[in-house]
Amino acid sequence: MKRGPIVAALVIGAFVAILNETLLNIAFPDLMQEFGVLPATIQWLSTAYMLVIGILVPVTALLQQWFTTRQMFLSAMILFLIGTIICGVAPVFSVLLTGRVVQALGTGLMLPVMMNTILVIFPPEKRGGAMGMIGLVIMFGPAIGPTLAGLIIDQLDWRWLFYLVIPLAAFSVIFAATYLRNVSDITKPKVDILAIILSSIAFGGIVYGFSKAGEGSWSAPEVVWTIVVGSISLVLFVVRLLTVKEPILDLRAFKYPMFTLVTIMMLVLMMTLFSTMILLPLFLQTALMMTAFKAGLTLMPGGIINGIMAPISGKLFDKFGPRVLVIPGLILVLLAVWLFTGITVDTSAGYVVTLHIILLIGISLVMMPAQTTGLNELPRHLYPHGTAILNTLQQVAGAIGTALFISIMSAGTKDYMATTPNPTEAGGLVAGLHDAFLVGFFVGLVALVLGFFIKRVQAPKEEQKQAA
Repeated sequence: MKRGPIVAALVIGAFVAILNETLLNIAFPDLMQEFGVLPATIQWLSTAYMLVIGILVPVTALLQQWFTTRQMFLSAMILFLIGTIICGVAPVFSVLLTGRVVQALGTGLMLPVMMNTILVIFPPEKRGGAMGMIGLVIMFGPAIGPTLAGLIIDQLDWRWLFYLVIPLAAFSVIFAATYLRNVSDITKPKVDILAIILSSIAFGGIVYGFSKAGEGSWSAPEVVWTIVVGSISLVLFVVRLLTVKEPILDLRAFKYPMFTLVTIMMLVLMMTLFSTMILLPLFLQTALMMTAFKAGLTLMPGGIINGIMAPISGKLFDKFGPRVLVIPGLILVLLAVWLFTGITVDTSAGYVVTLHIILLIGISLVMMPAQTTGLNELPRHLYPHGTAILNTLQQVAGAIGTALFISIMSAGTKDYMATTPNPTEAGGLVAGLHDAFLVGFFVGLVALVLGFFIKRVQAPKEEQKQAA
């Protein structure tokens, strides 16, 4: 089997979906003006996207045992293409939001399929390099997304953010239809409707509740009730998974200690990463008074270096194992977050660029090596479940991290405004950011402690036979 065309098909699809995810944030001010909506409403273009992915990903483990790789990936890309077209021609906000939901259905189906396919077609000793290649694409999209979006909005119109993605998505569908091969095992397990409903309420409720908390108040009834209902549903969902014969998400993956360790570490790290991605553009545009395009340019070098580092760290992982990369990576992340607690309204753009580069080099040394280590320990029949668990929990961690750090920042800003003589808006934002980054530092310390326990694992015996 030729792996090259299969990986190329997956990579093109992933790049298109992830690029689109990061293009839109910079367009929010223009979209608020065009559709006459408030920030709390426009935020739904991101929240709904994360919500749909959070609900859909747990079910992908089941779908991958019912449908072939080709069917799953092509369905995902066609849905994404349809969603992009709907967004591009949207006459009102509700239609634009519908298009985003359809796009998210495509992305939510595609990401676990992509990781699962890499696990199946590469033997354990070559997975680091392959995952690094995927990492290059996943990181490169966010690197160029904001800058590209700023340039397009300055020169053209927000609709071009979707028009330009349409031919790329169409090309991805044609390429995948030509080259993608089926690699998954079709077992057609029993469909557990109750588990799917509980999973949707659980992850939907938790992601929604934390997203709403980030916009407003933690004590709002809507926030409290959705988190409570989501949490209760999550407990019931876990009980259901442990008591049925063929669970839609097999929690036996957690019997493997390295997979469990990596999952907890990734949860913690994603909270810090997502929060930084939200907080930095706010600092650049509000405190340093940069335009959207300039803010995008400032964050671009870090993203590009991160993209370049992903395949390098993958190759190093194959050669030296995870610990040599993960511990220095986590130390760099902590260093950057700690130095971010000292930024002020007089901080130069160059200093922010340097810290952002340090942060993203650290992230690139941790992300793919850690995930690959955790998944390498699983037997083949647990691959779809392992990738679904990791992807789901990362979405949830992203929502929780964003909400948590934005609310810490808002509280710090309010406190500054109330206690400081002659307060300024920029000063308030910086004071809030200091609090948020300080908490981010302590959260990151937990990841570092876990990092000391990570080690190279042997693939189960059946994998070694297949690889040979």
